[in-house]
Amino acid sequence: MIKSKILLHACCAPCLTAAHDRLKSEYDIDIVWYNPNIYPVDEEKKRLAELRRYAGEVKANLIELPCNDDDIVEWKQSVVSFAHLPEGQRRCSECIYFRLNKMTKFAKKEKYKRVATTLTVSPKKSAILVNNALKKSSINAGLEYIEADFKKQNGYLKSIELSKAHNLYRQNYCGCEYSLSESKQKHEI
Repeated sequence: MIKSKILLHACCAPCLTAAHDRLKSEYDIDIVWYNPNIYPVDEEKKRLAELRRYAGEVKANLIELPCNDDDIVEWKQSVVSFAHLPEGQRRCSECIYFRLNKMTKFAKKEKYKRVATTLTVSPKKSAILVNNALKKSSINAGLEYIEADFKKQNGYLKSIELSKAHNLYRQNYCGCEYSLSESKQKHEI
């Protein structure tokens, strides 16, 4: 059976585990990394290193889209007006759309026909919010998209199990400086 090709946006190795596990029987998966939101730089390096390691272990092709200072400035401009809002609100929808829009533009340029994202694995992310951003960016690029809620059917638990089995680093915040600040505040209480 010839599998359909798909470009799967990944934010980190733990989220990739369950999504990849669910999609691998039906699709030939290329993974793409584009996350200018991750802060600080050491955290970004740690997450990318773990993603590289896990992609190698599951023998998946990993594409790293370049992210320079201009990308980070553009990302920040897209979310700064909503910095005061808690995680899961407009700041997150803007952040997710920003990243997925870059991914879908790349997918179109590289002639992928179908895209997806791992972002729905996290219980902190609304599948509706993520899927709306994916739908909008995919339609704008003329691509098919896989609407999913990877946390369902024990997907989040599967990600924890697979992360432990592969000894993956699991972060305790989404990635941006605002979610880091919120996480620190919650843990200080």
